[in-house]
Amino acid sequence: MQALNRFIYGRTPEERVRAWQAKLRQESRVLDREMRQLDVQAGKARQTIKQLAKKGEIKSARILAREVVRSNKQKDRLSVSKARLGSIGTQLSQQLAMAKVSGSLQKSTEIMKLSNSLVKLPQISQAMREMGMEMTKAGIMEEMLDDTLNMEEDEQVEEEADEEVDKVLFELTNGKLGQAGTVNTEVPVTQVDEEQTEREMERYREQLNGLLSG
Repeated sequence: MQALNRFIYGRTPEERVRAWQAKLRQESRVLDREMRQLDVQAGKARQTIKQLAKKGEIKSARILAREVVRSNKQKDRLSVSKARLGSIGTQLSQQLAMAKVSGSLQKSTEIMKLSNSLVKLPQISQAMREMGMEMTKAGIMEEMLDDTLNMEEDEQVEEEADEEVDKVLFELTNGKLGQAGTVNTEVPVTQVDEEQTEREMERYREQLNGLLSG
């Protein structure tokens, strides 16, 4: 009988909400995995920065430090997005409580706003679009906005990068390198193989860029 009712009337509000909440948890795990990968690659990059700083290779250290800065900003973005996924889940729980009284799901501007912000994140964009279409059909929200990712943030990153890079280098080298020319270059170059360090730096840059591009 329940299967027949589902065929005729579709899924119940509770079934829809439970399915959406399960999907939200799945996408949250995707972001967790992405953040762990960023941590691993940034950690490796930091070690290479220390090696470069010991050799006095300030320019190369700055290039790689810039990638670490971008990695940190990307992790912050993913963390905020994960919190928004949790907020949608909470809003859906409230929707379900109201549906038990009214018999139907209600339109939610908060879910609409959160979903529109998350659809811009490449890692979960497709999943959020699909969920958004389902919620639109269920009457929870209107059609999602089809905005592209705002590039102003990237421009802002560039403007802040020099200052942030100095902070990163200062921290990673115990205060030996914060501004160009202040690094202690007395450590022998033979301490670190130059070609190997260069290859590692390029590899970490590529890996970080791959994660940052989503």
